[in-house]
This record gives sequence, C-alpha cells and structure tokens, in this order.
Amino acid sequence: MTTHVFIVDSNTFKYHLEYLFAGTGARDEYIDFNDKTTTGLNYATENNLVGMIADSQRIRKGDYIIFYLQQNKAKGVFEGKFYGIFKAKEDLSLLDNNDDYQFLKNELQKSLTFRTLIEPFEVYPKGVTEWEALDEIKYIHSPNQMLWSLIYRKLKGNRGNTMITVYESERLFKLLKDKNKHQMLSENTFTFDVSTQEIRQDEIHVYAGRKEKVNILPRLIEKYEHNQVFESHLQAYIVQNIGRNTNQSLDEVVLGGLKFEWLGNEVSCGVGMQRIDVMVSLVKGENNRLVLPIELKAIEASQDNVIQIQRYVDWLEQYYIPNRISDIQPVLIAKKTVNKNSESYKKVIESFEQFNKNNTRCMPIKYIEYELEEDNLNFQEISY
Repeated sequence: MTTHVFIVDSNTFKYHLEYLFAGTGARDEYIDFNDKTTTGLNYATENNLVGMIADSQRIRKGDYIIFYLQQNKAKGVFEGKFYGIFKAKEDLSLLDNNDDYQFLKNELQKSLTFRTLIEPFEVYPKGVTEWEALDEIKYIHSPNQMLWSLIYRKLKGNRGNTMITVYESERLFKLLKDKNKHQMLSENTFTFDVSTQEIRQDEIHVYAGRKEKVNILPRLIEKYEHNQVFESHLQAYIVQNIGRNTNQSLDEVVLGGLKFEWLGNEVSCGVGMQRIDVMVSLVKGENNRLVLPIELKAIEASQDNVIQIQRYVDWLEQYYIPNRISDIQPVLIAKKTVNKNSESYKKVIESFEQFNKNNTRCMPIKYIEYELEEDNLNFQEISY
C-alpha cells in the first residue's frame, strides 16, 4: 500500500482531524473540465490542475495517510511536524468544487477541491519533527536510507499530496511510534490542539461535503483527437484506472496479472527536475518484487526516450533497490506508431536494443502503445 503525505497548516489541520478527510486545492481555481471535453482555463492552469488530479487519483482504499503540519512561528509551530497514522476510506479522491457550496471553505480559509475520506489506523498524539525525520542521521547507515521523497518535495515544493515509498513509510511510522512510546489514542474522534501541538480526542463531527467523481477521459479524448498535448491527462488517466479493472487492456499489459503493492506518479529521482511519470511496485510470489518505472508520451515514441529511462534505472539501482530488493522492468507507453516501416521507428527499436544490451542488470524495455478505440484508450504491448 502507498503512503500519501498531505500538507496542512495550523488552521486547517483541526478540520481535517475533526471531519476525517485529507485534501488539496489550487487557490481560487474552479475545475470546469471534469467529465467534459472543453475548458475555459489557460493551458498552464489546466495542466497544474490535472497534475493535482493525478495526485488525488493515485489513492486506493486502505492506503496510509500522513499529515505534515507546516511551520508557523506566529502560532507557536516553530518547525514542521508529521502526524498520523490514518488510512484512506475509499478509492480515489472526490471533487468538491470551488464555489460557495464547498464544505468547510470558510472555516478552512481556503479551497480544498480534491478530498479523500480517511479513517484512523494508529493515531499518535505527538508529531515527529522535520529535523527528526529528514535531517537526523545517527541511525542512517547509508545516504540511500534517507527519506528522499520528502527531501525532494521540500526542495521543489508546490505539491500538497506527496507519496513516499514503502521503506520510507516504515521508517516514518517507526519514528512516530518511538516518539509516542507506542501509546496510541484510543478513540476515533480527533482534533488538534495548537497550543500543545498534539492530536487529542474530540466530539463527533459529520463530514457533509459533495462527492463528485473525477473523470478526465472526455477532456483527454478531445485533446487526443485534435493533436494537442495531453501527457498530464494521460498520467492522470493511468494512475486513476490502473489495477481497478476499469481498463482491462491497461491492466493486462502493465500488471501482467500481478498485484501491485505501491503506486506513484511524478516520482522525484534527483535534486533537479527529473521525475518518473508513473512508478508501480508489483509482487511476484512470496518474496519477489518487480518495480516498473514508466515513461509516458502523448506522441509516438522516439529514440530519445531511452535517455530518460536510463536515468530512471540508474536512480533506482542506487537509491531504491538497496532498500526494496526488486527486479527493474522499464516501461515506455507511447501513442501508436502507424508506420512501423519508417526510418524513425527503426531507430526507436535500435535504441531499445542498445539500451537492453547496456543494461543487463534490469529487464528489457517493455514497449506499450495506445490508441483511441470506442471512446476509450486501448493499450497493447509491442514486440520488437
């Protein structure tokens, strides 16, 4: 299961706890393209919102939820802290759009458009400081054991919902348990006391927000048919649907009948801007795992795609594999190439073959193409 870290502040945190939900939003933006083909938003704004949709749609029922309380010296919060542990109550986040009817908008003093209902798992009163989680290294034996997902998030910012890996979750959970001497709160109703900076018991509150389902497909199809850029929409679609039996062709070619234990998108793999579009960890039998770094393209494949895939594999070998032993299966998902006799396509295949020759420690690139069929995307693995 994936662990998702939601960013909260000293005002919003109490409402998240009282009404048991996590959420993200984009200032005053209104989503006008949900389940629709068109939008009045400019390209950059739409792309930003679609990125948030992708983050929100990676959540699956039973996934872990952690809150990160931001520093606010005026309120006595002198350093950021991590609190938890909660679980997602259902698949995916729901939409409560930014208008006068958005639940708790006035109390939150901001719009939180994408919302995930949660339930307690192991809830501890005290939070783990950012220093304890990210900077203290007395129990760290190698740099690859640090919580790089959160360090990268801190460096790059602007992401209200960040996933962390399984081994990062295990370390953060242990820090929470040790900080609280393994003493959990016994009840299932909570609030946040900013004066003590602790979660405490509270009376029952009932969540009454709207629960509109997110559907990015109509907008994706519109952009696909008009040859517009839709890579962020493709990512959101794949993250939302993979492993949920809503697109069998996608599940068959990517998962191959295996169960996934972890799902991430925009997975940072360096202090620069390198990010893996989608990453999946699959379980093979009892003790074997397969990690899939997936590169997405809204256009036909090109020979340059292997450059990015190579960076993904190099990072995984150095930072991920030592903590979570897995076989690496690099994947490229691109728009269908119609003319497979073209010189450009031949060069693509040559680049795959050269990559496979140079990377004997990982599996050969799996090449998947998609096309639009009967108002949905159909995915097919291509032999080469």
